[in-house]
Formats: sequence, C-alpha cells, structure tokens
Amino acid sequence: MKMAIFQARTWFSRTFSTVASHPLRVCVVGSGPAGFYTAEKMLKAHQEAQVDIIDRLPTPFGLVRSGVAPDHPETKIVVNQFTRVAQHERCTFFGNVTLGSSVTLPELRELYDVVVLAYGAESDRVLGIPGEDLSGVYAAREFVWWYNGHPNCRYLNPDLKSSDTAVILGQGNVALDVARILLRPTTELASTDIASHALAALEDSSIRKVYLVGRRGPAQAACTAKELREINGIKDLQIHIKEADLLTTPEDEEEMKNNRIRKRVYELLSKAATTRASHPSSDPRELHFVFFRKPDKFLESNERSGHVSGVRLEKTKLIGDRPGEQMAAGTGLFEDLGCGYFLLKFSCC
Repeated sequence: MKMAIFQARTWFSRTFSTVASHPLRVCVVGSGPAGFYTAEKMLKAHQEAQVDIIDRLPTPFGLVRSGVAPDHPETKIVVNQFTRVAQHERCTFFGNVTLGSSVTLPELRELYDVVVLAYGAESDRVLGIPGEDLSGVYAAREFVWWYNGHPNCRYLNPDLKSSDTAVILGQGNVALDVARILLRPTTELASTDIASHALAALEDSSIRKVYLVGRRGPAQAACTAKELREINGIKDLQIHIKEADLLTTPEDEEEMKNNRIRKRVYELLSKAATTRASHPSSDPRELHFVFFRKPDKFLESNERSGHVSGVRLEKTKLIGDRPGEQMAAGTGLFEDLGCGYFLLKFSCC
C-alpha cells in the first residue's frame, strides 16, 4: 500500500510539473499487449509525445504474463519488445495505480491530452445455469491466473486430489492449454515459468483423465492445429473421441473446403482418435473430446454438500444450412458426466 501511494504521488508530481512543457501528453491505462502496442504507436507517430502507462498491478505485460501458458515461452518473447517501449526516454510505467481509487478518469482527462483505456475484462460472464456457484466450479480466468502466478488467484487452491477426473467446458486454445497443464508430466513443467505453488499442487495431483466438452462438432472446433499437435505430443497420453462424432455432414465438408484451418484441425482430431500408445504406461493419462454437448446444470455432491460432483449435459445438433454459421441447439436428451470436484467453465462454452 505504501509503495502504491508513493508511486501515485510521484506520478502526480511529475505530471503536474511537466504538463506545460510537452505538446502532447498521453496516458495509457493498462499495460497488457493492447496498452504497449498503443504506447509504441504513439511514440512513433508523435516525435515529442510523452506516454505514461499505468496499471493496478506492480508489474507490466498483462495477459502475456498471466494469460499465456507457461510452457509457451515463444509467445512470451514479445515482452522484449514491450520492455524496449517501457525503457524509451519518453515513456514511463507506473504500477500500483488503480483507476477509480488512485486516480479518477476525470482527473486523467484534465492531466492528459489523450487517455486510452486499454485494460481488459476481469470479471467472468455467468453461464446462468443451476449449480454454477458450487464449490469446485472455476472460471477459466481464475485457473489460468492461478498457474501463472497472478496475485488475485495465488490462493485459489483448486482441488486436484479428490478425484482422477476433471471436466473442462470449452474447446478453444485456452481450454487445450489448461488440459495440457493438467495432463503434462510435471517433470516437463518444472522447466517452464509456471508458478511454484501451481507446480507443487500439480505434482500432488490425482487427475489423470480430462474431458473437453464442446457444443458443436470437430469440424467446428475452436482450437488451432498448433495446440492440437502439442496435445498429441504429450507422452503416454491416450486421446478418445467417439467414432460417431467424427462423421461429417455435407455442411461440414463445405465448411472445411472453405476453411483450411478447420480442415487441418479435423484431420488432426481424426488421426489422434485412431492413434494409441504402443506400450502400456505406468502412469496412463486420458483426454476425452466430447462433442455436441452443452451444460444444462452442475450437479452437487451427495458426499460433500456444496461441492460440485459433475455436470448434466444436453445433447445438441447443428441447425442452419449455411456452412460456418450453424448454431448448436438442444435436443432434449441429457446425460451426466462426473468431474470429481474440479470443473472449469469458459464463458463461451
């Protein structure tokens, strides 16, 4: 708190003392990729501009630091570019400055010629289904922040020991990131920049089976081929997909014909479904892709009151004749899937 007050006062003092000496004063609120790209463009476009970047956290880089998977160092290389921006003689970063308490937006407008709000959403969209508030139901943002060491989720303490099964609602790249973190051997994760508390929890984890649930089919999967190849590369991992889910419709074929990325993803899923490890493993792990399902309600445990134990899924079908624009609609048929006190939800699942 003292550091935050000190930085805020220093920042205000510097701002008031120099406001008259610069033709253009710019404040960027948020130090993630959007904030740094904005600052970089402003510095290049206006040769005398002074750019201040403020963030409520003491450290910069936003989602590059707290959103990118720890075993994706190549994606984080962009921090080198952002560091050069922060070290520019006409750019200053101020951490521990919170918009709304340390300083208000009207105050910023008085102090600067340009104010850019470049911070992202930090709340989760509610799915609006029964049982969503049960213990053990986590938002993807929370879990990703947890294993990346974000201070807001340092003490999340997800239950990874009570069961060998986890359910993830969603099949995009971040969902695959989470599945990979849960299933990848911790001896490999130890060489990444994963948070130490997360690594310790994963080393003690009982989870060996992960279900990835999606509303639509493999021809519409939201992940990329790169993410799938990484999943396929996990040692001793068995990937399961129901054969019926891989059957394609004329609309699927047309969609893949017009979209090479979707076609490649479908091919990788089909290949993964038919590939099995040649030798039995002493520590087998499974990843199940569950297509054409959407969550209807979260199920409460009979043994641990207030805790989630599974999810009721409604089977779906695609409606609409336009490839690439089909929507998933419920069929009125339901099935339950156990998750053992750990269920991760994505707002778009």
